[in-house]
Order: sequence, then structure tokens, then C-alpha cells
Amino acid sequence: MTLLQQLKLKLFNTLRVRNNNSLDIHPHSKVKSCRISIKGNNNRLEIAQGCNLRGVHIEINGEDCLIKIERDTIIGEDSYLSSRERGTQLIIGADCMFSRNVKIMTSDGHDILREKQRINPAQSIQIGNHVWLADNVTILKGVNIGDGSVVGINSTLTKSIEEQQIAVGSPAKVVASDISWRDELTF
Repeated sequence: MTLLQQLKLKLFNTLRVRNNNSLDIHPHSKVKSCRISIKGNNNRLEIAQGCNLRGVHIEINGEDCLIKIERDTIIGEDSYLSSRERGTQLIIGADCMFSRNVKIMTSDGHDILREKQRINPAQSIQIGNHVWLADNVTILKGVNIGDGSVVGINSTLTKSIEEQQIAVGSPAKVVASDISWRDELTF
């Protein structure tokens, strides 16, 4: 990233990246009005070419954590992406479309104990290519979403779904398979 690109990034966003962490945003991506916080050690944020993020809150906090957003992905305002604890990854495939207020978290944020043993460890999340998440969708830790899938408005996905499925509800359930979607409307 050139010095000019770094200055633009700092001018149009709130950045808090502590030492020993890395931020790699392709110069042909649009990242505006975002809050990016990377704490801990050896954590990485990677945003590929052609991505468009506006008003997104990105948090990485822990050790050896990664958030990776592949090419041409769009993420809407007030969305929250979080990779926390140790070694978790939040991987978002290419050509995805996330609407407003989407929440994706690899951790519950607090320990839950049973007989002094933690029962809610953090888990990585993998989202395939060309996935559409509608308004107010929440994706919880350990969930994988197959290529070409759709998660409906106000849904909470607690379990993984396969390729080309639609899941809706809270908790979300698969309601259709073998679907495809496009972002153009047909009249």
C-alpha cells in the first residue's frame, strides 16, 4: 500500500492497528467510514480487489486471527465482522453481497463455564463465493455457508448450510435448495 493510499484510508476511516498486526487493503477497493480495530499479536485483515465496504465495523482481537474478504464483495452499513481469541479465521468468498446490519462473529465474546471448564470456545467461519446475506442477518461461530446461498432477512444462522440453499428464520432453517440469485431485478 502506498503512502497516499494509507493516508486516504486513515482520512476516511477510524483505524486502530496495534504493532505486530497487519492490514492489507487492495488499492482498487473502496473502504469508507469504517471502524477497523486490530489488537493482540500476529493478526491480519486482508481485503481484495474490487471490494466495497461502507460504515462497517471490523474487529480482530487475539492471536493469529484473520479476516479475509475476497474480490468484488460488497458489505453494507452498520455490519460487524469479528475474529477473536486464538487462531480463528473469518473468510468471506468472492462476489458476495451483504446488506445492512449483518453480524458475523467467531466468538461469543465471553467465557461460559461448566465445572470451571470453558464450554464455548471460538470457532472459525467460512462463507463461500456469491453468497447473499440480507438485512439484519447474524452468523454465529463455527458456521460455514456454501457457494451461491442466501440467508433471509432477520435470520440467525447457527448451523452450516450447503451450496445454493436458502435459509430463513431464527434459528435459520433451510427452506429451498438448488437455487441461484443475481443482484439485478427483472421487471
